[in-house]
Amino acid sequence: MLKAIHAQESKKDAGEKANAVVAELQTMKLKEAARKIEDGVEETLIYADFPSEHWTRIRTNNVIERLNREIRRRTRVVGCSPDGNSALMLVCARLRHVAGTHGATRST
Repeated sequence: MLKAIHAQESKKDAGEKANAVVAELQTMKLKEAARKIEDGVEETLIYADFPSEHWTRIRTNNVIERLNREIRRRTRVVGCSPDGNSALMLVCARLRHVAGTHGATRST
């Protein structure tokens, strides 16, 4: 659903798709997820203020993609989490590790 929002060709279309996704999540009784999308979708669509040929470079980069792959790999190794909080704790622990090791080794 989130990919569908960001796959739209304009910011206006993405906003309309986000509203449709929020409505769909509410009908699925996922009110918390709907609220999260409703509250944060505008921040994730800032790249759409720039010309469309720049969107892919603004929206993502190799560091983010690599981190997402690492998180995906780690969560697949664990398999099924007992609840959402334990999965979130796993992801946060990995992010803290990456931030601590990579940030500490860089000198500017």
